[in-house]
Amino acid sequence: MKFFETLSEKLRRYDDGHNFTCDLCGREVFGGERICAQCDGQLPHNDKEICPLCGRQVREAGICLECKEKPLSLTVARSAFTHDGDAARLISRFKDGQKYLYRTLCDYLEPLLSQFTGADALTFVPMTETAERRRGYNQSRLLAEELSRRSGWELLDVAEKKRETLSQKTLSRREREENLKGCFHLKQRAVLRGRRIVIVDDTMTTGATADELSSAFLRAGADAVFLLTVTSVTRKEPFGKPPEQQK
Repeated sequence: MKFFETLSEKLRRYDDGHNFTCDLCGREVFGGERICAQCDGQLPHNDKEICPLCGRQVREAGICLECKEKPLSLTVARSAFTHDGDAARLISRFKDGQKYLYRTLCDYLEPLLSQFTGADALTFVPMTETAERRRGYNQSRLLAEELSRRSGWELLDVAEKKRETLSQKTLSRREREENLKGCFHLKQRAVLRGRRIVIVDDTMTTGATADELSSAFLRAGADAVFLLTVTSVTRKEPFGKPPEQQK
C-alpha cells in the first residue's frame, strides 16, 4: 500500500490532473477516475436521511436536536460523506501532507453546489500564518480554489484568522464557540453585501468554526451563507426523540 500511495503522489506532481491509480486502494484505473468503482462503493456517502439544516445524517427524517435547540447561523450545510471509514482516512491524509487529494475530494463536492440556491461565490476557512506555514498549505482554500475553477463562481478571500486557538478535537460545541469567538477578522466587508456565499471546508464537527465565520459575513451584509464540507460527524438523534430513547 505504501508503494502505491508514494507512486500515486509522485504521479500527481507531474501529470495534468489525470489519474493512473486509485487514491484509496492503489489499483490501476483506466478512465481517469481518482477513486475506483469498488472503493467508491465502500465510501460512507451521506445520501440517507439528513437534517435539513446542518445536513448531518440522522436516523429518521426531521431537524436534529442540536439544530432545534440552537440552530447555526448558516442557511444550510451539506457534506459528501459521513466522517467514517475511508472518508475520514482521506481527510487525515489530505491534512497530513497529501495535498494532491484536493482534486479527488472536489470530485465529490462539485455535484453538491447545486443544492445552494442562488449561491454565486465561494470562500474558505482561513488559518493563521503560523499554522499555514506549519502545514504548508490551507486545505480549505485548496478545495475552494478548485471548486471556483470548476464552477466559475467567484472566490472571495475576505477573512483572516488573527490568533491561534486551542485544539478543537476534545471541545464541546459551547467550548468551541468560546474558543473561536473573535478570532476571525474581515479584510473586506463591502464585497460581502448582498452575496450568497458557500464556505468550503474539509470536515464539520460541531459547526462552530463555520458558524463564527458565517455570523461575521451576515453582520457585514451577506444575504445567505452556506457550508459545504467533504465529511460531517454524524448526529443520530432526530428532532422529537431524546437520546435516552435511542437504541
